[in-house]
Amino acid sequence: MNTLEARLRALRERGGKAFAPYLMLGDPDLDASVALARDLAASGADAIELGVPFSDPLADGPVIQAAGHRSLTGGFRVEQAFAAVRRLRAETDVPLLLMVYHNTVLQRRRFVEEAAAAGAAGLLVPDQPREESGELAARCRQAGMDLIPFVAPTSTDARIAAAAAEGGGFVYGISLTGVTGARAALSARVPDLVRRVRAATDLPLLIGFGISGPQQAAAAAAQCDGVIVGSAVVAANHEGGRRRAIELAASIRAALPRGTAPAG
Repeated sequence: MNTLEARLRALRERGGKAFAPYLMLGDPDLDASVALARDLAASGADAIELGVPFSDPLADGPVIQAAGHRSLTGGFRVEQAFAAVRRLRAETDVPLLLMVYHNTVLQRRRFVEEAAAAGAAGLLVPDQPREESGELAARCRQAGMDLIPFVAPTSTDARIAAAAAEGGGFVYGISLTGVTGARAALSARVPDLVRRVRAATDLPLLIGFGISGPQQAAAAAAQCDGVIVGSAVVAANHEGGRRRAIELAASIRAALPRGTAPAG
């Protein structure tokens, strides 16, 4: 069990709920995105997802697509993702996860090993076919990282069980069908997804896609172990700068219970 899963399990055991914000590396530039991640960690994030921009981001909605385009247009390179993790690792112990598309991992043959050496706790690869994820999951385990499994309302019970058995860290529960993006209300399909994941695994379960503010975050977290918030944070950062993004993150963190303080 690495630091990511241990942290989430300890939070669950004391009755707390996890908050894992997402940001796009290189938006508007590398220094600014590293500074945002640093501030998110200081604001109480339990893990931070660092998006690696990609030219054809199939799982991303318009807000994150635009952020990735800005980053790539600004000259972002894959090696800068590792540099960002190294910089943040020197300043915070909050687990850092790289959200990356399958083609990037294929093209950069030692992506897993470089990510682990930089200090990443895990990878999220939203377009990785589950049937072909065994080798990547094994490489992540060997490097001391987790390959985070994704499950959705459309996933069969068998696929949920297989994904959870192969991956680690936590289960990323996609709350709805479609791409990322803030929604006006939490999907009605969340309770059934949570029930089926709980029946398949004891891994912590975090819900993402569509969560835009404190009220939705609290409603989702009441059913699982925590929430992931991406598009809303990215939009706040783009429209109002780092201060607005941190204000949003702080309001979401405040809406989630921290649990009882550990003894000692």
